[in-house]
Amino acid sequence: MKKIILTFVALLLLISCSKKEVKFEAFSAEAVAFDIGDGTAEVNATVRVKGFTQTEKDNIYNAAVAYEVDLLKPDSSVRKSVFKFVQSSEKKEPISDIALDAQFSLDSTYKAGTYTLVFNIADKNSDNKTEAKVSFDLQW
Repeated sequence: MKKIILTFVALLLLISCSKKEVKFEAFSAEAVAFDIGDGTAEVNATVRVKGFTQTEKDNIYNAAVAYEVDLLKPDSSVRKSVFKFVQSSEKKEPISDIALDAQFSLDSTYKAGTYTLVFNIADKNSDNKTEAKVSFDLQW
């Protein structure tokens, strides 16, 4: 009976202390366009990512995520790479998620309608990739 209880307690400790693997994924995508006058609209977008690979040295955690944003127009044509950036983060504790922000302008040649942003995201410390889509309305 003691062996069974000890085995059960050891198994419980092993399960509770094991590290959960978090899938590399994007979440909480948002986008909005503002008419700033002079026939120009400013687009602001954000998405958060988690599950990326982190490096640790001397109790400092580092992560880097590259992303490129494509614009899908209402007529289904695509404008590639309207925004491109590598977001790095360095903290004294494990990093749970990183915000990826994009900001760019559209001129009056862009017609009013519903546009979609496609975030193509890559973890710089691994081969993991993911994407996120978010729509916004452009109104003049």
